[in-house]
Amino acid sequence: QVQLVESGGGLVQAGGSLSISCAASGRTFSNYGLGWFRQAPGKEREVVAAISRNSNTYYVGSVKGRFTISRDNAKNTVYLRMNSLKPEDTAVYYCAATPRVVLTLAPNQYNYWGQGTQVTVSS
Repeated sequence: QVQLVESGGGLVQAGGSLSISCAASGRTFSNYGLGWFRQAPGKEREVVAAISRNSNTYYVGSVKGRFTISRDNAKNTVYLRMNSLKPEDTAVYYCAATPRVVLTLAPNQYNYWGQGTQVTVSS
C-alpha cells in the first residue's frame, strides 16, 4: 500500500508559476513510477506528466515546455513545477503511483492516488 498526499495548490494569475508536491508513504518509493493527472469540471481525467522509476519523463503537449516533473527518492516526494500558467490549466491535480517499470500514461494503470489539490488560474 502506498499513501499519497498532495500539497501546494492554490490561486495564481495567468502567466504565474506554482509548484505542487506529493509526499508518499508506505512501500519503497523508488520502486514506483509516478504521474500527475488533472481533471477539470465536466472533463475526463488526463495525464499531465509522468516519470518512471529511472526518471524518464513524459509531458502532454499542452504543458510541454511549461511544466516540469521531478522526483526525490530520498524524500519520497514527486514535484510538478508549473510555469506560464494559463486559465485552461485550472483543474484538480492528482498524483498517482504505479509499480509498472515502463513510463505509464493511462490512469487505469495506476494503483494508488492522492486526494487531489485544486489549482486555479485566473485570467
